[in-house]
Amino acid sequence: MLREPLTMFCYTDLSGAVRGKGFPSRLLEKRLKGGIGWTPTNLMFTALGTIAESVWGSFGDLTLMPDPDTRVEVEFGDGTPAERFYLCDVHDTDGTPWNCCPRTLLKEAVAALKARTGLTLRATFEHEFVYAGAHARTADNYALDAVRRHGAFGETFLAALTAAGVPVDSYLSEFAPGQFEVTVPPLEPLAACDAAVTLKEMARATAWRLDSSVSFSPRLSPDGLGSGVHIHFSLWDEAGDPVSHAASGPHGVSARAGSFLAGIVRHMPALLAFTAPSPVSYLRLVPHAWTGIWSNIGVRDREAGIRICPTFGQSEEATARQFNFEFRAADATANPYLALAVIIRAGLAGLDENLTMPDPTVGEDPEAMTPATREARSIARLPSSVDAAMAALAADATVQGFLPKPLLEAYRVNKAGEFAIARDWAPEEICRRYAEIY
Repeated sequence: MLREPLTMFCYTDLSGAVRGKGFPSRLLEKRLKGGIGWTPTNLMFTALGTIAESVWGSFGDLTLMPDPDTRVEVEFGDGTPAERFYLCDVHDTDGTPWNCCPRTLLKEAVAALKARTGLTLRATFEHEFVYAGAHARTADNYALDAVRRHGAFGETFLAALTAAGVPVDSYLSEFAPGQFEVTVPPLEPLAACDAAVTLKEMARATAWRLDSSVSFSPRLSPDGLGSGVHIHFSLWDEAGDPVSHAASGPHGVSARAGSFLAGIVRHMPALLAFTAPSPVSYLRLVPHAWTGIWSNIGVRDREAGIRICPTFGQSEEATARQFNFEFRAADATANPYLALAVIIRAGLAGLDENLTMPDPTVGEDPEAMTPATREARSIARLPSSVDAAMAALAADATVQGFLPKPLLEAYRVNKAGEFAIARDWAPEEICRRYAEIY
């Protein structure tokens, strides 16, 4: 059968979907220099396949400009066409970055952090997903047999990630039936988000070639276990030395890292509009489900909004290099570039104001505290619905300022269009629809 190799130029939209345009791969050299055409209103595609009201309408033109470092070309060796794509920034036709490009937003947040503090971030996205072909059964969590019974998926998926340039740290069977987790070592922010996008596409590509599917949706059923995306991060100086840890600091947290965390905690309710941005997100973010529903910093606590993670170093240097924090109130319905950008901006706001880190919780359940105790310790219940998350964003002028006004307004309108469709769905229908989409 005749074939013309195809390459895609892609970007990640406001709902985390990877969209783009393809062309014959023989034109790659030309396209790497000139990009490929795009349309502003494409930003208004909702997660549910509709087009939200667009300020651009039918007007305007843009360019998807590829980042050569994001090249993916993976041959699965089964006779199917290779996966060939690049991740792109969105530019105006004059070559300047478009002010509604999520990838550019992250670049600007990283640059601001470095310019104002001399610091940079290393981050990684820890993904959970459900594989439909897992032959799941009760008590599969962490089981060797669960990995065996899902057949070729695991090894093929990991091989695809390696071929795509995404390093893998661990892979395991998680708690829910058919659920697996894959982790990636920390990278600089842009590379971490690019890896997160590529990872999900390689999981989907692998499952498709095995006549099956995967879902990264936060919930597949209202009473089931959820799949989250835990965002790990740490701070480093310009010399490449870690600065998150201080042996004498509270629970090992340095003063600068404490200010960074304090900024995130202060703005965490509004951040959820970007990190947990769909109706199905809040079927997962419920009490005692090992998800972050409080704006607290917890020591090795998987129900804290931010977890101070354990280290396994045998020396102070090893401990400092491993020391990191985990933002737990996030999932795969988010755009990773937007999510990490607002987290960085919130942390930077904490550094700018030299905020003091709230006292971390140690073996404490905020739900068991009195309201007065929670208030005194700056612990608030995070939004329990998308409407509450968007209301928190509307009430937080600082977080609104993290985005250019056109992008903020486009995001609000896009999500409102999505929510209007899903508003009357029962939880079972919400789970079914989002499981298919993600």
